[in-house]
Amino acid sequence: MEKENVEELILREISKTEKLIQEYRELSKPVAPDDAIGRITRMDAINNKSVTEASLRQAEQKLKNLQQVKALVGTSDFGICMKCRKAIPMARILFRPESLYCVNCAN
Repeated sequence: MEKENVEELILREISKTEKLIQEYRELSKPVAPDDAIGRITRMDAINNKSVTEASLRQAEQKLKNLQQVKALVGTSDFGICMKCRKAIPMARILFRPESLYCVNCAN
């Protein structure tokens, strides 16, 4: 796969992740205490908010990594593991474009 196609894949992934972040931000807004919902429902809302906030943090980290990888496209560092400096297989880049590390170093 050519670098232009990889860059296009990264841009699409950035766009999807930005939309996901917006959705998570909307979902993680606090429930107003004066809203008339039951005690169990309020507990569910608090739990769901915690899960959504964790997903939001993961999506923000993914976006940060995608932007970092996008900056590397076209340079000699693109597709190179940041830890061991070996080539990251193209299949991994296509599957997880935000990958900054090879499989061995990511663990």
